[in-house]
Amino acid sequence: MKEKFGPAWSGLILGLKDQSIRIQFILAFLACIAGFVLKLTLSEWVAVVICIALVISTEIMNTCVEKVCDLYSEETDERIRVIKDLAAGAVLCAAFGALITALLILITHLRGG
Repeated sequence: MKEKFGPAWSGLILGLKDQSIRIQFILAFLACIAGFVLKLTLSEWVAVVICIALVISTEIMNTCVEKVCDLYSEETDERIRVIKDLAAGAVLCAAFGALITALLILITHLRGG
């Protein structure tokens, strides 16, 4: 079991050294605090957890893509810029989805229903 999960835990710990990933973990923590304050329902918690996992996962993959591209070349290369922009776009897409989910949950709680 350690052989299977050890590298994954190591990857998460390494990820926390990256500022972008650390920020996403902080935002996830704040979202959980807000969830407890708002007393989210089970289905709302499921949506929040899925959003958190999606955003953090895409941020980790984006960081991996950037590091692989930097191994290839640190010089300005239009092809690498496009690859990095696409990976960053995936994070932005996940983050927008999470934001919309958060707003829908928040609006529901502010309206009292």
